[in-house]
Amino acid sequence: MKTRFGVLTILLASNVVAQDTMPGMNMGTPTAPSIHDQHHPAASPNISSLPETPISTVTRMGNLVMPPGMIMTPDQSMEAMQDMAAVDLSKVTYTAPANARGDQTLQPKIVNGVKVFNLETSLINWNILPGVQVAAYAVNKQVPGPRLRITQGDRVRFVVRNNLPDPTSIHWHGLSVPNKMDGSADVTQKPIPPGGSFTYEFTVNQAGTFFYHSHEAVDRQQGLGLYGALIVDPKKPDPTLKADKEYTLQLQEWKVAQGYTFPAMPMEGLFPNFFTINGKAYPSTETIKMKVGQTVRLRFIGSNNNFIHPMHIHGGPFTVAAIDGETLSQAARYKADTINVGPGQRYDVLWKATQKGTWLIHCHIPHHITNNNEEVAGGGGLTMAIVVE
Repeated sequence: MKTRFGVLTILLASNVVAQDTMPGMNMGTPTAPSIHDQHHPAASPNISSLPETPISTVTRMGNLVMPPGMIMTPDQSMEAMQDMAAVDLSKVTYTAPANARGDQTLQPKIVNGVKVFNLETSLINWNILPGVQVAAYAVNKQVPGPRLRITQGDRVRFVVRNNLPDPTSIHWHGLSVPNKMDGSADVTQKPIPPGGSFTYEFTVNQAGTFFYHSHEAVDRQQGLGLYGALIVDPKKPDPTLKADKEYTLQLQEWKVAQGYTFPAMPMEGLFPNFFTINGKAYPSTETIKMKVGQTVRLRFIGSNNNFIHPMHIHGGPFTVAAIDGETLSQAARYKADTINVGPGQRYDVLWKATQKGTWLIHCHIPHHITNNNEEVAGGGGLTMAIVVE
């Protein structure tokens, strides 16, 4: 049977779970409490009489490595299983330094008045925490990919070279572009094959917060890190959006198990256990340093593709000033302290520092501020600190 992955030689027989323990955990058959137990809460079954919980591990399906706890049925297609399988570690071509940061601004070359950006997709190892490494689909060897910053009215050219082991394409999320430049694989263009390239060129007529991401096997490639921020500055700056500092926060989930990286999805076996802002999990996320009276503009990007994150800021409310790249009129702006950032959504908010101290930005789903279900230094995952002096 043909798959897009090679044979993984590091699978051990001990990684295969007995059929009678799959899927899910076998917690034994509960015994209904007696009338005596119901009236005497202190009475409880002998814990030692309960069966041990089997440990679920990664499993093998042909040459594919499947996640722990995944429910696989006879009608599951091989193509579907390929999308849900672990990244083939034998195809990794680069290991980023442990302290490498994503979202680094890429400066364009100017060719006959056109801003030219060279983008390269590849499969890399990327540290989201010290000692926690993921196999990621990256752009220019970073996660998220480089920040593309341009000005409304610019003519731009994006030359995309695909060094992934799989076909890919790039979609310019939220931008109005010519249809053949939209990047929808198998719809507006043929996917870019491994070793191939494609050139996107158009004039940018909008301004605001946008992003780019894969549009081939999106549930897999975007979920493994193939995205980046695209910021378009207006021709004329809006004085009502003026801020002392500016940060872009790109939100993502990861599924890591036994050294393998899987695309996080809302289904058995693929629920995420790590979460990142700009490719790092707290406490490795950036710290924003401010002074009392200063204002920061935060650009939230739902670069995740399967989960909603209610992002909350301590230390007072913020003003929602733009949604999905559209600046709100001053009359339409509103105060909030939590916004639900869904897949593909963008929010620009203005937060003013009114008191000294350390104030947190974090997702308000508790599991999303842990690292593999553990809190570290007061949080984890989708957490950042604002230090106000």
